[in-house]
Amino acid sequence: MENKMSSVAELKERHMAATETVNALGDKLKQKRLLLLDTDVAGYARSQGKTPVTFGPTDLVCCRTLQGHTGKVYSLDWTPEKNRIVSASQDGRLIVWNALTSQKTHAIKLPCAWVMTCAFSPSGQSVACGGLDSVCSIFNLNSQTDRDGNLPVTRMLSGHKGYVSSCQYVPDEDSHLVTSSGDQTCVLWDITTGLRTSVFGGEFQSGHTADVLSISINGSNSKMFVSGSCDSTARLWDMRVASRAVRTFHGHEGDVNSVKFFPDGNRFGTGSADGTCRLFDIRTGHQLQVYYQPHGDNDVPPVTSIAFSISGRLLFAGYTNGDCYVWDTLLATMVLNLGFVHDSHDNRISCLGLSADGSALCTGSWDTNLKVSLQA
Repeated sequence: MENKMSSVAELKERHMAATETVNALGDKLKQKRLLLLDTDVAGYARSQGKTPVTFGPTDLVCCRTLQGHTGKVYSLDWTPEKNRIVSASQDGRLIVWNALTSQKTHAIKLPCAWVMTCAFSPSGQSVACGGLDSVCSIFNLNSQTDRDGNLPVTRMLSGHKGYVSSCQYVPDEDSHLVTSSGDQTCVLWDITTGLRTSVFGGEFQSGHTADVLSISINGSNSKMFVSGSCDSTARLWDMRVASRAVRTFHGHEGDVNSVKFFPDGNRFGTGSADGTCRLFDIRTGHQLQVYYQPHGDNDVPPVTSIAFSISGRLLFAGYTNGDCYVWDTLLATMVLNLGFVHDSHDNRISCLGLSADGSALCTGSWDTNLKVSLQA
């Protein structure tokens, strides 16, 4: 018995020593990275004489307020053909809107009211959602409603052991979808069969070590996607190689609430509970830029959601205090705060997204409304 006790104690000591070694090597790696980064995007752009983009309150005008939800709006997504939006709310409903007319085309009562995410399929024929029931539900918008007027669930994707935090269809495919979850994994699903094609993370060493909150599929290479997590990292994955992350991106000091690929597919942005947005390069693994607006009271509001303009020159970021900053990605300058313009939201901005052609921005808020702003 004593031998067993001593061997357990010895193992614990060796484990602690190994952990200390790993942490020390991690710190050394961070220092090496910092030494290699002799400048950032903004520093280089200024050295080349670049000037901030001109973008003012008259360049983005709120033209529609979409009213209909009776609870906090948690998620939204645009269709590829630009004029329709799906939103998910704490009221337990998905609403499909015509963004041009504010008309509701569908109001879907969900089996589980605790919804956290929603997405349109590439064809615009289906919507997906997920939440605290750990299931991703698919609805075909062309299905017949039941006797109570409710749209039936077409497919339920079950397999996660934690809440479904985010979902996105694989571009140009209505048959495959990626989800992220509080069980520390991401999953690629075959919607036709309802089965998991691949699981990313979990028992694998290179997976996330805390809840995964957000995903973004590369528009230039739909086999690659990036995930953001409560472990303060973002990770790049190849759908063809589920066993390990391609790369892990460090830098944030809080939950990574939102990730979004840059239009060229070689970079991606992140938004975090640490109050910063960051830009990373997937080829080098380097952090290229930090987007941060100092606050006098030291109370830095977390970033909830981000999106890039079509050109990538602008980064839109929503914050828990109701601010919505428009950043010049090149010079890391905040050029407009939509939270200060007329007819802004009354509560935190929980989600935002740009239409496929980049002409309209939609923001969703805990004030139960969505607002559509058009570029003038």
